[in-house]
Amino acid sequence: MNHDAPASIAAVDLGSNSFHMIVAETTNGHFKVIDRVREMVRLAAGLGPDNNIGEEAITRATECLLRFGERIRDFEPGSVRVVGTNTLRKARNGRAFRVQAEAALGHTIDVISGREEARLIYLGVSHGLEDESDLRLVIDIGGGSTELILGRRFEPVIMESLHMGCVSMSAVQFADGGITARRMHIAELRALQELEPIEASYRNHGWQSVIGASGTNIAIRDVIVANDWSKDGITRTSLEQLCEVMITAGHIDKLDLPGLSDERRPVFPGGVAILLAIFHLLDIEHMRVSSSALREGLLYDLLGRIQHEDVREQTVDGLVDRYGIDRAQSYRVFLTAKNLWQQIGGQWDLVGEACAQSLRWAGALHEMGRAIAHSQYHKHGGYLLAHLDMPGFSRGEQRCLAVLVGGHRRKFPLAEFDTLPELPRGRIEKLCVLLRLAVVLHRRRSETELPDINIKVDEKKIRLRFPGGWLDEHQLTVADLEQEASYLKVVGYKLKFK
Repeated sequence: MNHDAPASIAAVDLGSNSFHMIVAETTNGHFKVIDRVREMVRLAAGLGPDNNIGEEAITRATECLLRFGERIRDFEPGSVRVVGTNTLRKARNGRAFRVQAEAALGHTIDVISGREEARLIYLGVSHGLEDESDLRLVIDIGGGSTELILGRRFEPVIMESLHMGCVSMSAVQFADGGITARRMHIAELRALQELEPIEASYRNHGWQSVIGASGTNIAIRDVIVANDWSKDGITRTSLEQLCEVMITAGHIDKLDLPGLSDERRPVFPGGVAILLAIFHLLDIEHMRVSSSALREGLLYDLLGRIQHEDVREQTVDGLVDRYGIDRAQSYRVFLTAKNLWQQIGGQWDLVGEACAQSLRWAGALHEMGRAIAHSQYHKHGGYLLAHLDMPGFSRGEQRCLAVLVGGHRRKFPLAEFDTLPELPRGRIEKLCVLLRLAVVLHRRRSETELPDINIKVDEKKIRLRFPGGWLDEHQLTVADLEQEASYLKVVGYKLKFK
């Protein structure tokens, strides 16, 4: 670990059912967990038919995050990772909720995609197991989504996130608390419908072991073991026996099962139905249960970023290869954009490694749309980046990168920038201006180095100064800069050069 690494790191998982916080101390490139906090918030239960989170759920969440914030508010920048999952992916008022939640917690919240959630779950589970070389199937049933991942050692092979979870399934199929054979059958059928499209690809790969993760699987395992239906993990027979006992009880309030907590009881039937469907469809006979999951994966991912082993860099590098991007041209553009940023970053409030990262990634990927067509290639690139699966990136980071690439040439797309949250919007707009200037200056795609270019800014006034006589010898660059000045003028920037 480098000498600037923080002594403590933390991860917060804003799940659809529970909020989790894990705190660890770092030593020599490793971490040791020193604190865990979990609160049942049931954010998904507060999601109304209009997909807005209700006030009661927001209050529960905010009060929980205030308590979490007392523990980690003063942690160093970059030492805390906070992610929101399925409910925040769905919530129409998710942005407004995050503003309130971030104020309570004292740290930024990243909403991650389902597949990114799956990647992080697998990362956490795989680090908690022996370094086995077998292909393993990891199953995580959350409050609003279910992730299935096939992987070997620390690398996922297939990842899927399905739109079903213990909270959502219980709310639809067991809303009044009643548990009957018909309701369990219908719940399992609904789960099978979600699983059906992925069955063939998973079966074709096969696996040697099955591991369950997170609260639902842990709760089911605890009940099964406490009732002596299985000595080691969850078996198909023990799961079916649990289902029969629940049907006999007839109601959630009558589930008097050793190992089942009162807070887990309301969402337990939905979780059992989903796991039954997975066992039956994929012919699973036995599943071990891991204590590690998403939050541990967040810590390992955060540690990787601190140690400059950021999976986002691997993702960008993979896209460069996949779309046949000209690495030399991309690097020239990045170096020039970085040089301009270094001169005026403080004046435009563009400080920190995040700005350099954004320019590096945008520089690397700004021409990816050429793989589709040269005409409007910036728009093609922006669209691809907005919709691709990008391991390591949060939804917000991916959107910012898509807007940067989509806005790097021609008309400045203010409407796209207006879709960004207020905090990153101004930063991304100014970084886009610098990227645009770098692209213009390298339009000839020449290997000849540019001269020293001085840049000064005063709010939205930009002045570029070139060595004496250079512009006279590069009239095409002058024409390109004049055209760029006209594009920027429309959005309030004044570009002057001499």
